[in-house]
Amino acid sequence: MNPILQSRLVQNRRHFFGNSAKSIGAAALSSLLGKESLAKEGATASGDALNETESRFHHPVKAKRIIYLFQSGAPSQQDLFDHKPLLQKHFGEDMRDHFDMTQRVTGMTAGQQTFPLAGTKFAFSKHGESGTEMSELLPHIGGISDDICLIRSMYTEAINHDPAITFFQTGHQLAGRPSMGSWLSYGLGSANKNLPEFVAMVSRGTGRPNCQPLYDRLWGSGFLPSQYSGVKFMSVGDPVLYLNNPAGFDASSRRRMLDDLEKLNQEHLDSFRDPEIKTRIEQYEMAYRMQTSVPELTDFSDEPKHILEMYGPDVETRGTYAYNCLLARRMAERDVRFIQLYHMGWDQHFTLPKQLSGQCKDTDRASAALIKDLKQRGMLDDTLVVWGGEFGRTSYCQGKLTKDNYGRDHHPRCFSLWMAGGGVKPGITYGATDDFSYNITENPVHVHDLHATMLHQMGIDHEKLTYFFQGRHYRLTDVHGHIVKDILGS
Repeated sequence: MNPILQSRLVQNRRHFFGNSAKSIGAAALSSLLGKESLAKEGATASGDALNETESRFHHPVKAKRIIYLFQSGAPSQQDLFDHKPLLQKHFGEDMRDHFDMTQRVTGMTAGQQTFPLAGTKFAFSKHGESGTEMSELLPHIGGISDDICLIRSMYTEAINHDPAITFFQTGHQLAGRPSMGSWLSYGLGSANKNLPEFVAMVSRGTGRPNCQPLYDRLWGSGFLPSQYSGVKFMSVGDPVLYLNNPAGFDASSRRRMLDDLEKLNQEHLDSFRDPEIKTRIEQYEMAYRMQTSVPELTDFSDEPKHILEMYGPDVETRGTYAYNCLLARRMAERDVRFIQLYHMGWDQHFTLPKQLSGQCKDTDRASAALIKDLKQRGMLDDTLVVWGGEFGRTSYCQGKLTKDNYGRDHHPRCFSLWMAGGGVKPGITYGATDDFSYNITENPVHVHDLHATMLHQMGIDHEKLTYFFQGRHYRLTDVHGHIVKDILGS
């Protein structure tokens, strides 16, 4: 980079005369509009509208951090959380013989001549004092049933994976909006200056490891300044790209280079007030601090043997779901505010019994271990954990149905998700679906309702956390969303 040449390239006539006049016009405009009006633009050097214009929190804080265990591909609620004996009783019968099918269907099943009902081949049993009924595929999650809130009445608007996943992450089906972690970073800032406030990790399941792709925009900042983007921890090589200095370049040399670079960037920031320049400065500094903090974070040698065993045999294998769960707990201890785990492979269109068993083996033990681990450390009370996918699965079979094999298509009308900690009532089941897991019959929970509730537990009013962009104020829940008060403690 040639700083003199770069400065000449970004100069234009308006900028030149603005500097020459000592920015008198900008100062006059500021005095006319006042601080309050300028703050509404949300485009200050920090971009932090919530922190600068009002109180840091709108409500009492119940959760200091969120760990979101996103099960990409859509787990089958009928086979895991929402037992429907009538599906087994009417096994093989056409769904249309029992009620009118008014749902949208994907192109994968729209041409089917029949829609045979498929009950689960897995046994269900009740767990804990709560008596929560779950599948035999989830014995460890069943073991923590008294610590979780199981929501059986989630619904969404999207029927295909990419818009549905995007909707869950950003509150909108089309790409370009900030992710939830970015909204929290923007609204609340960082609680730990040595690690990012928002981290994403991806693991591949054994069900369908190469199914629906995940894109970096899912943890991106959208139209917010890019300093609020999530940082992806890699499963191979350095956890964060370019974490180590090149050969022959020591830490003191890196520090001197960054100090000089900051001075150059600061001159540009003073001149242009571009928040992306501030992002560049802060990200260089964060990267420098992470050269020390990340190796310590990812070193499991200080974990007791019984903790490692609790998470399962894959816990020390980088890139596995179990490894990421333990790493998430270590991040939570270090006050990373939003930790997002994506586990791929839940898209069971055909050989569901085999693939689903593999997915549950990947996730059941480690998910339960995370809750137990947080609880024994006294951290579950102020850590909100969410487990779920982007929509549900159909009760009719996609493709050929046999006694031992079946598949399920996408079903956005109803599905299950569970939450734990962070002020959520433990040991309860909320909402219900009909006898065929087709429609919601009690307490529907929309994606925006979930987002509003999660933000509320973090002390944020979802209607007040906004950012001015392209002529209007945007928010995560955008135009609607209600707090699900019935699942929250006092």
